[in-house]
Amino acid sequence: MDLRQTLHYANYMASQGWIVERIDNTNYFIKKFPIIGSILKLQRPERLDLNKVRNLAEKHKAFQIIIEPKSESDVPSLIANSYKLSASPYLPTKTLQVDLTKSEKAIYADLQRNIRTGIKRASFAKGYGWPTGEHNLFKEYSTPKELEIFREAWKKSVIYSRYVPTVDNLINLRKSFPSSYSVFLASHNIIGSIIGGVIFTRVSHDSVNYMYGFTSQEGRTSLAHAALLYQGILWGKRMGCKVFDFEGIYDERFPNKSWLGFTRFKHSFGGFEVQYPGCYTRKCWSNWLRIKK
Repeated sequence: MDLRQTLHYANYMASQGWIVERIDNTNYFIKKFPIIGSILKLQRPERLDLNKVRNLAEKHKAFQIIIEPKSESDVPSLIANSYKLSASPYLPTKTLQVDLTKSEKAIYADLQRNIRTGIKRASFAKGYGWPTGEHNLFKEYSTPKELEIFREAWKKSVIYSRYVPTVDNLINLRKSFPSSYSVFLASHNIIGSIIGGVIFTRVSHDSVNYMYGFTSQEGRTSLAHAALLYQGILWGKRMGCKVFDFEGIYDERFPNKSWLGFTRFKHSFGGFEVQYPGCYTRKCWSNWLRIKK
């Protein structure tokens, strides 16, 4: 199951002001706009039912429908019903996944040298969940006050134009993915300043997803992010997940050259590529969809 189809994610989207219609374990997200109606979004459902899409579009007076199918087998039906491939997908159309059913030793063997270097610099301590070391101290953040500190470090680590969730967003995300369903992890330097952070969420035992991440200049120099990501892989394995999903890499079909750098970094962890069809949209200003049989 995709992350977007979980009940946890549905709760998070509802906390962000979206209307969520959950029908037959499928999440349909609706965003209302004054006067003009709404948009209806459906992302990687296990089963695509265009009749249900039509009914919900009519119910909520949708002027646009956004569908990101999970399988290429859904594409012919979308095209037959006047959906167009968008040049700007909402979700990454290609991702990298690490097989967590392999032994920890085998997973580590797949890592490239620079990633191993970053992990070794963290000087892993034995016995406790997260590693500690001379260069990097790792801590999990969960309370509202801690999440405020986490966000402040995030804001300082990235350029002004980069999106950073609000504190309320982070609190709602943590509430929606409670306990063992999410980890907010930060790496510190020896004096205690946060030099990198990551957020991992998981989908039952299917996968653990790399949702967000940031690194300061000091963190990039010390390769702190490599150690942080490796902790996400180990956490997913401890939780019994089957794969670790990096949630997006560069896709030649929808080229975004700004993705090339972190794609090379993610490939340093090994794994295998997974490709999705893309994003299909349909305008329906009349609020009436005629679905072909």
